Amino acid sequence: MTGKLKALAGSSIVHVLFAFLAMGGWAFFANRMHPMPRPLIAGFVQGVLSGCLTLFLKSVVEALSRRFGGSTRLWAPPLIACLGSATILVVIHALSGTPEILKTIAVPLLVSSSYAAIYNYSISGGRPRSHEG
Repeated sequence: MTGKLKALAGSSIVHVLFAFLAMGGWAFFANRMHPMPRPLIAGFVQGVLSGCLTLFLKSVVEALSRRFGGSTRLWAPPLIACLGSATILVVIHALSGTPEILKTIAVPLLVSSSYAAIYNYSISGGRPRSHEG
């Protein structure tokens, strides 16, 4: 049973589905005071965005981490990833008519930014390295 659980926990599909359900659910909750179908649309849009961001965030941080050296390598990749995520979230939610944009994106952006910072730190070994190239 442990092998199956481990495989499930490492599955990209599981991560994407979890992000869709958790962050889509949050967006529905954040917009619950508005008339239907606004909360459903906000939840669906955020779910899709969170699923996509989950899928691509790891590779974006890895690519950015290779581009920087020194202490910049520790803060620039997660900051750039966070700014990119925030821009995408705000634009897509504005275009889809989400009423409570800031409330809707606060939790997903906090979670994805924390992940980006922790993951970047872990692949950097916690130390800046000189830029080779």
